[in-house]
Amino acid sequence: MPVKDELAQRRYENLVDLLESLMRAALKPKYKGYYGHLILSGDDLTEMGELKDVRRAAREAGRHLGWKPTTTLVGGRLFVIDEREVPEQIEQLAADTAAAAMDRAWREDH
Repeated sequence: MPVKDELAQRRYENLVDLLESLMRAALKPKYKGYYGHLILSGDDLTEMGELKDVRRAAREAGRHLGWKPTTTLVGGRLFVIDEREVPEQIEQLAADTAAAAMDRAWREDH
């Protein structure tokens, strides 16, 4: 393998590791690995390299975490989302958490 290809491969593997670390850090332990997501700003993307490479690395990093990852570019930001079906127990916990947050916000406004 030519040196240039080896360097590109190492850069890609480092990008996968970085993205996997960011994804793991964004997970909420109470959801047991579900509801994973990562949002990368335009500045983040510029620092990380070519968009196609970042998207490919993000999907690979998500698969390392057991996700069914999808990537979507919106307004210059890259959204990486876990599209797995969520178990009912985790879905209910998330719904309860969202409802409690909405109740708190409503009470603060009134």
